[in-house]
Amino acid sequence: MTSQTTHVPSRGAAPGPEGPTADQIRRAPKVLLHDHLDGGLRPGTIIDLARESGYEALPEAEPDKLGIWFHEAADSGSLERYLETFAHTCAVMQTREALKRVAVECAEDLAEDGVVYAEVRYAPEQHLEAGLTLEEVVEAVNEGFREGERRARASGHRIRVGALLTAMRHAARALEIAELANNYRDSGVVGFDIAGAEAGYPPTRHLDAFEYLKRENNHFTIHAGEAFGLPSIWQALQWCGADRLGHGVRIIDDIEVAADGSVKLGRLAAYVRDKRVPLELCPTSNLQTGAAASYEEHPIGLLRQLHFRATVNTDNRLMSNTSMSREFELLTETFGYTLDDMQWFTVNAMKSAFIPFDERLAMINDVIKPGYAELKSEWLFRQTATTSASSHGEG
Repeated sequence: MTSQTTHVPSRGAAPGPEGPTADQIRRAPKVLLHDHLDGGLRPGTIIDLARESGYEALPEAEPDKLGIWFHEAADSGSLERYLETFAHTCAVMQTREALKRVAVECAEDLAEDGVVYAEVRYAPEQHLEAGLTLEEVVEAVNEGFREGERRARASGHRIRVGALLTAMRHAARALEIAELANNYRDSGVVGFDIAGAEAGYPPTRHLDAFEYLKRENNHFTIHAGEAFGLPSIWQALQWCGADRLGHGVRIIDDIEVAADGSVKLGRLAAYVRDKRVPLELCPTSNLQTGAAASYEEHPIGLLRQLHFRATVNTDNRLMSNTSMSREFELLTETFGYTLDDMQWFTVNAMKSAFIPFDERLAMINDVIKPGYAELKSEWLFRQTATTSASSHGEG
């Protein structure tokens, strides 16, 4: 089974006297690769759009209660039950105006949370019930993202948002959506994805779409290794040629940790690490869908120690009642992560983004590293101020 033996490295001391504060986490530049547009609506917006469209099936009529309903309904431990909550959000995202509003607010909310680069995915085929064409859906969302970027900038925040077009793995439109993604690749769409229930719908059902994208030198990620295990990851990589793994959390099934701290990587896990395959990990969502039992037991801790290309993501901010800052707060509390760890995850994500290399490099060198350097220096000034005040008092 095994092809590599290693050891879990010990952690060094943090560069400052304590971990990052919640305020520092919020202000830190963050990069998000796995976020669903229809999983991040504001509850108040859902209610507004439902009223405008005549949709009467919402379980709650007040924003606070509706937000709680989404969180509780998704917190079932079942991926299938989790996916059912999207019936309501998709139902109110069927017009150009609704799609644009949701995209604008998505960009604004992410920017407010300190996200400087995001790839937000959605399935165009799920927004055709009111007569829109696939092209009209994409153009409405792209327009919304651009407007959201402008509004964020006017509010003192900077963000760049790219779209990932998703095909539903239980449907038969993957090639059509892949062609759509390719047609809009110079207009804000940065790649392609497939999503939906994994069990019974392997990614190999959509080989024609992946072969087409490879011929077009285009990028794609595949939801794999979330509810289903290693075969899903293996197919996504070795049959389909995915650039990234959406979740990929079950790669832990190919890793054994002995009592003495030695770690054995199976051949698939070794390949994923050696090839630097990005893992779009979504801790809170993984707990909700049963892919991990607790934050303490989430594989991200070991994967970070073993230097896999791990990234931190939100998946569905509404259903998981989360944000990028919230995810990092929970990881910091659980694993004692420092700003250095946050920077490591963030640089991993930026390296793995589906935009040109020079633009990724500029984001890392001109935005991410300076942002963390400033945050990491703050404890020095707090320490100086404390020492100065103490000395003044003693005098």
